[in-house]
Amino acid sequence: MVNYLVNENCIGCGLCPSLCPAVFRMTEEGRAEAFANPTTDAEAADADNALSSCPVDAIEKRD
Repeated sequence: MVNYLVNENCIGCGLCPSLCPAVFRMTEEGRAEAFANPTTDAEAADADNALSSCPVDAIEKRD
């Protein structure tokens, strides 16, 4: 299971994949998705930065 989820609030701005391409990508529908878990501390920090930077709070972190 992926530790991050991009919910229905996503507006497709592209910020999360630009901040953390190892975890987030854009779909063909123009919305972001989380497709992988961070594998390094740096990737985890980047994913958390994407979560806190999302302008519409569309990223959720699962434990």
